[in-house]
Amino acid sequence: MMDKHNILIVGVGGQGTILASDILGAVAIAAGYDIKKTDTIGMAQRGGSVVSHVRIATEVYSPLIKEGDADILIAFEKLEAARWSTYLNPGALVILNDYAVPPLSVSLGTQCYPSNNEIREILNEKTDNIYLIDSINKTKQLGDVRTLNIYMLGFLSSFLIIESKLWRQCLSTTLPAKILDINLKAFQLGHKDSARVNLK
Repeated sequence: MMDKHNILIVGVGGQGTILASDILGAVAIAAGYDIKKTDTIGMAQRGGSVVSHVRIATEVYSPLIKEGDADILIAFEKLEAARWSTYLNPGALVILNDYAVPPLSVSLGTQCYPSNNEIREILNEKTDNIYLIDSINKTKQLGDVRTLNIYMLGFLSSFLIIESKLWRQCLSTTLPAKILDINLKAFQLGHKDSARVNLK
């Protein structure tokens, strides 16, 4: 069994951040762990910052992850990864979606959106264990970019000691039947892609 995992899932409105954390929590419970989680939703319904703290262990007392204590960061949007980088512990795992949603300050021209190299430099202050993945194109190939959150959970799954059948069971009980099949495909694709790169 896993010892513990403090996992931050960050993104912007409309990317399914909270659904992803709900599924992760359900999977951990099914695997016999205690979990605590809390969600923060930005002011904008779509485009605002969204973050979920998910703490998994044999016993958890608080849902909040302290700065410097996050073992894993899953970022559906690149700038959000940089914003939450101070929460990473040294050597933490970062799964980073290569996708940008420029904030209003960038749209107005008062600031520039950081390059991939600049974001990586920020993250490298804490860890070198970074996977930059093109979830948008991966899920486009499946036929629905709205499955990117499930694709990224699939990518995460090969790093956690939880049986794949529990993931499938929780996806089946959480998602509506009409979108279950494509999401199962997205999860499986993410898991396969992760397994290929997680051999180093």
